[in-house]
Amino acid sequence: MAFSFFAYLSRLKLISRWSLMRNTQPENDAEHSLQVAMIAHAIAVIGRERYGRDTDPEHVLALAVYHDATEVMTGDLPTPVKYHNDELRGAYHQLEDLSADRLLALLPKDLQPSWKPYLKQEKGYDRDVVKAADKISAYIKCMEEKRAGNREFDYAAENIRASLFAIDLPEAKDFLRDFLPAFDLTLDELNHPSL
Repeated sequence: MAFSFFAYLSRLKLISRWSLMRNTQPENDAEHSLQVAMIAHAIAVIGRERYGRDTDPEHVLALAVYHDATEVMTGDLPTPVKYHNDELRGAYHQLEDLSADRLLALLPKDLQPSWKPYLKQEKGYDRDVVKAADKISAYIKCMEEKRAGNREFDYAAENIRASLFAIDLPEAKDFLRDFLPAFDLTLDELNHPSL
């Protein structure tokens, strides 16, 4: 019997993000998950090294890799739809939970417990880091679109920027201070910092 868990996950590259908005550069869930994983890993390292957090950055990295895995079943519902009201938010969380169960069923039974923590992430510091990284990734997308002259992302950029200030993790604020400004640089400026 062939198990289709990883074949399904490979389809994350087919799930478009920002589907209601005109994009100058399309983005899919696989690309987004990679960026979130790198940012979450960095935040967790900063948390451990600078703030004495008891965390395993590689575990946080794995959580981030799988943070949107259920969207391979649901698609990426636009934020205004997902969070329109409490009833829709609750229904969406139920849908995510059902999708996680369906994905877990695509693994051999003996391996399901190993993936469950990644598909059904528990509240706590590590998940907070992934959520912060997810917001930062979304803001980076807005920065890129705005830099390309796409005003479609103006409102999203302001809303996400405001939510970044509300993140209560000093390590995430360190990431924003130390690394976010470089995302506004051109390739020449990245290669020649003195420009």
